[in-house]
Amino acid sequence: MKLEKWQALGNDYLILEREALPWELTPPRIRLLCDAHFGLGADGVCELSAADDGESVARLAIFNPDGSRAEISGNGVREAALYLHGHGRTGGDTFSIQTDAGIVTPEITSPNEARVSMGIATTSSEAYPDGEPDGVGVLPAGGRDWQFRHVSIGNPQCAIEVDSGLEELDLDLVGPEIESAERFPMRTNVSFWSRGEGRGGRDSRIRARIFERGVGETLSSGTGATGAAVAAHLSGLESPIEVVLDGGSLLVEIDDQMSIHLSGWAVPVYTVELSGHLLDALSDQVEPPTLGSTS
Repeated sequence: MKLEKWQALGNDYLILEREALPWELTPPRIRLLCDAHFGLGADGVCELSAADDGESVARLAIFNPDGSRAEISGNGVREAALYLHGHGRTGGDTFSIQTDAGIVTPEITSPNEARVSMGIATTSSEAYPDGEPDGVGVLPAGGRDWQFRHVSIGNPQCAIEVDSGLEELDLDLVGPEIESAERFPMRTNVSFWSRGEGRGGRDSRIRARIFERGVGETLSSGTGATGAAVAAHLSGLESPIEVVLDGGSLLVEIDDQMSIHLSGWAVPVYTVELSGHLLDALSDQVEPPTLGSTS
């Protein structure tokens, strides 16, 4: 069985085709595939299958490394779009892909870059059922209170502006508490961001660090960057907004209707054929050993 590994700003996904799988992609199999020591190592899995709407090139299912299913991923969508385009699955540079968050429309702008129409961002959703319409709230984590703005980009985002000390912030301490806060029944991604000077002197550049739901801190996240950019835009920053992440920069365009376009690069890392040993372990749904296990 063959699959490809791709990365976008250090956010890496395994891309595989459902029709090539000898079994269903279950949470134990996802955890084993994504494990860096017993599997291939990745931030998640992108599973491509046939679309059922008569228009889209493919359907994309996205899974976190803990086995949970994500509605959408900005980096994963770009990786899947460039994979589909590179494999000749579409002759056009603009096409549609089905996701759990709805239809997204990538535009291939170069061999390694894509601009994706991500739909409409909102500040209220079922992922924050008791929130105010503007998405603004306050929650405790790590021994202090944080003011945040909930943003939905097909998946839930909690964007927190940090006036100072962003680089020193211990995301492993505060991230899990915010991700699993009771007010977010579907859990949430968390973006910590601060303002920076934009191109041409405009205040249209922010720095962000991302704690991703089901993943932890990541080098980058397309939807996390988008959530931070929307929060910054609602706080007065002009669009487009450049979001500087640990793995590089993404550009987020936001119009008056809160329609989002996300631009950035993605590249393949390798194509691999799985060994018989790993295939047997996947077939048996073997779990990666837990840390500290002596067996």
